Amino acid sequence: MAPTTVLGIETSCDETAAAVVRLDEGGAQVISNVVASQIAAHAPYGGVVPEVAARAHVELIDGVIRKALADAGLGYGALDGIAATAGPGLIGGVMVGLSAAKGIALARGLPLVAVNHLEGHALSVRLGETSAPYPFLLLLVSGGHCQLLSVEGVGRAVRLGSTIDDAAGEAFDKIAAHLGLSYPGGPALERLAEGGDAARFTLPRALLDRKDCDFSFSGLKTAAARLIDSSVHTDADRRDLAAAVQAAIARQLCERSARAMGRYIERHGEDRLFAVAGGVAANATVRARLQETAEAHGFRFTAPPLKYCTDNAAMIALAGAERLRAGLTDPLDAPARPRWPLDEAAARMSPIHKPGRKGAKA
Repeated sequence: MAPTTVLGIETSCDETAAAVVRLDEGGAQVISNVVASQIAAHAPYGGVVPEVAARAHVELIDGVIRKALADAGLGYGALDGIAATAGPGLIGGVMVGLSAAKGIALARGLPLVAVNHLEGHALSVRLGETSAPYPFLLLLVSGGHCQLLSVEGVGRAVRLGSTIDDAAGEAFDKIAAHLGLSYPGGPALERLAEGGDAARFTLPRALLDRKDCDFSFSGLKTAAARLIDSSVHTDADRRDLAAAVQAAIARQLCERSARAMGRYIERHGEDRLFAVAGGVAANATVRARLQETAEAHGFRFTAPPLKYCTDNAAMIALAGAERLRAGLTDPLDAPARPRWPLDEAAARMSPIHKPGRKGAKA
């Protein structure tokens, strides 16, 4: 089969990104990958402001696309399709990227692929040097999402568990903000935790009376906030609490992942590959604990390169290329969707779960 070359566009939150990916029988090659971050624009507010993000996307999108094509040394004529995030995400930003993709598709006569942002993260583990083969067990953990999925193939994922309230990344960011750390909070808390005593503070463990694979981080977030207000006064206190929070989040992720591994084995037998993707996968402590858990349960471990853990367009281009090869394209009236579960059937059956992005990253 001939190679498939796709331009991908990502604007679901606070990064304006475009990338060109070529997919052939040997795997995915990232030809260009451009990300324009809005961190400076949102830092004064301590989090992402949707209207500010949407305006920035409008200002940046044309230049980012031009640079992605220039870096790839390609024109539109070399492309086989255009892919863009169509949700879930901040609706104003999603509309900017999707509209740009629709305009290019219409003007150049190219097929459009409207990509679920979560599928982009799910397939990002196929961007590394050792591409993850299907099927695999995935922990998708980011600022807005925390899910365990059995990824069967492109367009086919079965949810085994998800958060019933806050996501792990949201807990990182909100606790970091309560500590007065700079935005973005997750990486700042990880830096603060270095050298801290994680055993000094006791934090709650959620849902221990349940045997499912669901997550809950709201109690941890509240307990940490109370400790900050009552017991955290010195730099050493701050380091110790940051280390305790990081350890507590990693512990819950590992506990639920271990449960999901048992269910995954029942479904797939010896195809034991465990992958972690999303922004929280860039946390070195979390990644190390998850790798230890995988190996203890007889699973091989994989994760995307760090630059593909956070939002990027290479993962969207890859998802677009895989869907294009499978004959899965979309009409030019494909809608932008603020919420879009990766496994819609499971989402309909479990209304307490929050499978889509809940809004701005805290």
